[in-house]
Amino acid sequence: MNTKIYVNNEKFIAGMSLKDSRESEQNNMALHVCENVSNVLENRKKLAASLNCGLETFVCANQTHSANFHRVTLDDKGRGADTTENAILDTDALYTYEPDLLLCSFTADCVPVIFFNEHTGLIGVIHSGWQGTVKEITWKLFEHLKQVEQCNMHDIHVQLGPALSQEKFEVDEDVYVQFKELGYTDDFIYYKDETRKYHIDNQLTVKRQCELAGIPYQQITIDRTCTFLSPDGFSYRQDKKSGRHMSFIMKKGSFDRA
Repeated sequence: MNTKIYVNNEKFIAGMSLKDSRESEQNNMALHVCENVSNVLENRKKLAASLNCGLETFVCANQTHSANFHRVTLDDKGRGADTTENAILDTDALYTYEPDLLLCSFTADCVPVIFFNEHTGLIGVIHSGWQGTVKEITWKLFEHLKQVEQCNMHDIHVQLGPALSQEKFEVDEDVYVQFKELGYTDDFIYYKDETRKYHIDNQLTVKRQCELAGIPYQQITIDRTCTFLSPDGFSYRQDKKSGRHMSFIMKKGSFDRA
């Protein structure tokens, strides 16, 4: 199974499933866009086995391109794992301190954000498509963690996963204006005269949001793989019927919270 692992140590395991022609529906992990639910469940079970956990540990949300986030508790274990009907509603970011829960996020061009705090054991995932980015979901979640959870941003490590590249993310003026109005995106936008389109780097915009929340830039890693151009990528812009990657992170039960 085609999976990219970003972190695997005594405390955490984190990564992202990739497109794989050898698997059902090319390794699609999303129940909300699939040809057959059983295919996706089989893919998820294979991923779970490779991570040494069970499908019942998955926690998934019904993503709506919102700026809503949810603190996951043990009561949420298994939500959205085998059906969308009990997934966490209207939510695009999950975080928890609980061990042995696999927090999941689904993308095909949108920016997946995976983060952890190596001192407290806090983990989380964020789905930041362009709508989530202009709603500043990443910055808002980190501000919440700072103010409500008393989280030290200097202890946070962030991984941004593969997404639509600036070259392939071309937009009209209405979307450009929404990014422009954020006030910190000028360096991440260019205009192409031939096509009269704006090109926006959503990954670098999300990275800036992490930095604005106080996370040191040295602790933010970006996988610059373009989901449109890579054979390992699911791209909604390229194929409206595309499957979805699953980004994930779990705090291992052996982690001793400081």
